Amino acid sequence: MAIKSPHPRKLSFTEIVMGADAEVIRTAYEARVKIDGLLAEREAAYRQILELENQIEGVIGEDGVFVYPPPPAPVAGIPKLEPASRRTEPPPMHPAPAAGEKAAPAAKRATAADKPAAEPATAAPEDTADKA
Repeated sequence: MAIKSPHPRKLSFTEIVMGADAEVIRTAYEARVKIDGLLAEREAAYRQILELENQIEGVIGEDGVFVYPPPPAPVAGIPKLEPASRRTEPPPMHPAPAAGEKAAPAAKRATAADKPAAEPATAAPEDTADKA
């Protein structure tokens, strides 16, 4: 069984002419012409989108303020955004301990009994400007 390399080897003109069937060459050429035409249409569509976005920015009066929604259909090179799903339970407060580790003690909520009593303000504040 032949092993395919991850990167195809670039064929020279001579290898294509001498080693390929004329019908395969013709079909490949027609496919390439069609692809080039489709890429030109794609570029024109992107230019039209740019014009529309510039018109929207002109209506708003500021650049970069309007948040554009994601494309309605998948576009090559733009990752499809997944809608955020709602959580059914709150996230855990602490990560689960790894195997063999002890769990960290849970944080204790501070209460009024935990706070030290405030000292009475009977002493007058000292004037530090006179001591200098």
